Amino acid sequence: MENYTYNSPTLQLEGLQFADYSVSLVFFLFLFSYIIFMIMNLGILIIIVFEKNLHQPMYLLFVNLTVSDIIGSTHILPRLLSDILLPPSERLISYYECVVQAFITHMFGTTSHTVLMAMAFDRYVAICRPLFYSTIMTNRMIVKLVALSWGVPFVLVAILLGLTVRLNRCRTLITNPFCDNASLFKLSCESVIINNIYGLTFTVLLFVASIGCIVLTYGSITAVCLATKNKSLNSKAFKTCSTHLVVYLIMSLSGVMIVVLHRFPQYSDYRKLSAVLFVIVPGTLNPVIYGLQSKEIRNFLYKLFICRKCFPSCESKSLIKPV
Repeated sequence: MENYTYNSPTLQLEGLQFADYSVSLVFFLFLFSYIIFMIMNLGILIIIVFEKNLHQPMYLLFVNLTVSDIIGSTHILPRLLSDILLPPSERLISYYECVVQAFITHMFGTTSHTVLMAMAFDRYVAICRPLFYSTIMTNRMIVKLVALSWGVPFVLVAILLGLTVRLNRCRTLITNPFCDNASLFKLSCESVIINNIYGLTFTVLLFVASIGCIVLTYGSITAVCLATKNKSLNSKAFKTCSTHLVVYLIMSLSGVMIVVLHRFPQYSDYRKLSAVLFVIVPGTLNPVIYGLQSKEIRNFLYKLFICRKCFPSCESKSLIKPV
């Protein structure tokens, strides 16, 4: 008969499983990925904050995506790195710390969708209603979009974790590299039907809302471009929207893969790897994709590095104003 430990204050993380000889390689691979991740995200954040030309609605909204990525990865990856160096029996975490980690994990995933929805609305107004852009995308509107982008996920995730915290626990093993809602309610020996129903409903509504928003906004943008046949407008719309769509598809496919693999225990190793990649890959690619697409960011980097290095006097000359 299986022994159960009820409501233990300490849980054990199963973590990633790999051969002993590859521990150092895996550790330095994830450490290098995290360093690159932080350099790129903090770099793009600093550029947007200090470059006045980037104080535009699209970039101010993008800052929220960057902040969400930084919070999500920083709360997961350093802990994961330390666990890699420990034997499985010593990968312990308190229950309350695990709940907080699960909350931030789901906040990070949900906020990524809501911020991209807000950015899609901004692109719709910019391309389909250019004459009214300044009157619609005011500072007040940006504050509303940011508040909704963080407020709605906070409420939805709080309910999600609230339904899980109410359950009594009879197991202590988290079958994941880090804590999430599904791993937490699987610790219970009680009925988790309500948790499954709300979790699936939450996931479906989030994807339907985000996909619906993307389809409606970009469908309207496509219709405007086809109707106007303006090469300049079409080129601008293609560059901006293709960038946004690439970011959205990468994030959505990564998230869907984790949700699907949670339903197939035999593929637990693939699910764990997908969960880690979901934290690292989209957040690393976002600054690259937006940086390459943004003319303002490219110009800033050009002035910062190439212009100063090759022509030290170019900056001072640019500051000379004609009399």
